[in-house]
Amino acid sequence: MVVSSDFRLQLAGYGLTTANILYRLPDHPAILQSYLWQQYDLAPEFPELNRFLAFWRERLEGPLHSVEVAHKKLISPGIWKKVDASYLLN
Repeated sequence: MVVSSDFRLQLAGYGLTTANILYRLPDHPAILQSYLWQQYDLAPEFPELNRFLAFWRERLEGPLHSVEVAHKKLISPGIWKKVDASYLLN
């Protein structure tokens, strides 16, 4: 059976990370542009996101304004609730 690399990352503790990156346009610094980045990453250190932001600072011209991060582990324990009674309605 072939298992996807994304599933292996989730089993290793990685969760889906989404970053909304606002940056300034090089020719028009008063204008902000948005870039959406999404990857499996480890919270709270976010090594993949930090690697991407380091690449951005070194190689791209648009200076960063702000970064908003959302993270969700996709494989997690289910939510169980105790049921005290069950009723059947016709």
